[in-house]
Amino acid sequence: MVIHESAEDYLESILMLKERRGMVRSIDVVNELGYSKPSVSIAMKKLRENGYITMAPDGYITLTDNGMEIASRVYSRHKTITKLFTWLGVSPETAAEDACKVEHDLSDETFSKLRQFVKEHLDDRSV
Repeated sequence: MVIHESAEDYLESILMLKERRGMVRSIDVVNELGYSKPSVSIAMKKLRENGYITMAPDGYITLTDNGMEIASRVYSRHKTITKLFTWLGVSPETAAEDACKVEHDLSDETFSKLRQFVKEHLDDRSV
């Protein structure tokens, strides 16, 4: 499945907002990502057309199974990479920002090894 980095960012943001707030609307995505309302509206339309989200008549966004699969994968990468960077001494804010940059481009092989390292060496430690 080939999906653009920007779509991954939107799906990940929807998942993160859902976990924090329970419900997600387009305006929440605007506020989370700092993009303009028209840009987010266009992105939501494309995500809907590609079957990654559904939108209820009241404006609430739900990830479809395909959307959830992508969002979960990207968010898992984000959390793992952030944890490693923080363990290395990077501030939590910078670690999270840098994880966003790396999470999309890391090969599955490299991420698998990174996740294994974090699981074996860092999961029991407070980071």
